[in-house]
Amino acid sequence: MPIGTPFHSRTAPLCISQNWRIWSGYYIASSYEVLHDFEYHAIRNAAALIDVSPLYKYELTGNDTEKLLNRILTREIRRCAVSQAMYTCLCNEAGKVIQDGTVFRLGEHHYQLNLADPSYRWLKLNACGLDVQIEDVSEDAAVLAVQGPLSRDILKQITAADLDRLRFFRLVFAKIGDVSGIISRTGYTGDLGYELWVPSTHALRVWDALIEAGKNFGLTPAGMLALDMARIEAGFILIEVDYTGAEKALISAQHYSPFEIGLGWTVDMGKEHFIGKKALVKQQKEGIPRQTVGLEIDWDDFERLYQEKGLAPQVPTTAWRGSAPVSKDQKQVGRATSGTWSPAVKKYIALATIETESAGIGTRLTMEITVEHERKKVAATVVKTPFFDPPRKRA
Repeated sequence: MPIGTPFHSRTAPLCISQNWRIWSGYYIASSYEVLHDFEYHAIRNAAALIDVSPLYKYELTGNDTEKLLNRILTREIRRCAVSQAMYTCLCNEAGKVIQDGTVFRLGEHHYQLNLADPSYRWLKLNACGLDVQIEDVSEDAAVLAVQGPLSRDILKQITAADLDRLRFFRLVFAKIGDVSGIISRTGYTGDLGYELWVPSTHALRVWDALIEAGKNFGLTPAGMLALDMARIEAGFILIEVDYTGAEKALISAQHYSPFEIGLGWTVDMGKEHFIGKKALVKQQKEGIPRQTVGLEIDWDDFERLYQEKGLAPQVPTTAWRGSAPVSKDQKQVGRATSGTWSPAVKKYIALATIETESAGIGTRLTMEITVEHERKKVAATVVKTPFFDPPRKRA
């Protein structure tokens, strides 16, 4: 039976919409208000407070920790300095992505792996014979994402950590209010933002301190609907939506390599060995059959399809997750996997998996949509992602 996160006694009274979803066995608000608009705009114009505690978290210690991580991750872990974070993939022997996630280096032989799906068994199997201790701390650590252009100003009210010097994808041990934890400059919104990693037993004190500090900055609790819009604008893929993890794939078409989902940059071929390297070297030589790309829907064509039915254009009010066929010259060449109307760029955008021959920037395609219960094809163009990439994210 699903349970509440360590912040549930605070989030539950705020969720007037009663719009909940289940994430890894936890109740998480889809939206707090009946409409999620204010929550989305808080991410882009002020700051939003997002409960992401259901992430799986594993602490790894021991003299062979680096050896284990280099075996199971596509990144070269020796390039990860203490107090640095890395985004990476876990692949199987066939070079197919099990899942993506982040790794934190907390000390010389001390790391934390943060993932969407459970991986304790995979870690233990690959650690056989190595001097590595693996601890599942998922229930012990609560996580809050503070995202938006004013996130730094808010955090400065409750921590003495030098956030002005905290670089993108770096982290610092710090007091957050009166609670010791970790502040990482990471997030899933593509904006300036931080994630706070604190003991679950003290989670409510951190929530209360943030709410108090954010009163004059427009800090707004935000749910998954707002986060979904932001992550699509940022061009961030979502497991089991934009690609299927190898452990859940049923047929060969559902298996994806890092190169096929836009994560080829996380693959370090200079490493002596990692799980899946042999298969990925082969795929590089033979060519990548498909790619994850951004699509920009042609507004004039979209509007025309509605006008033909005597209707005003109806853009989706929430981000959608589905499978919309994408074609070129009347032949299907892929599918759009998630999309949204973007208030930030004032465009209808989508992420899609497309055959490589049709995935070049500027390629004209069509995407299926439904207009008054009829299937139509609307013009779309392959564009570079992220769709929204403010300088403040990395500044």
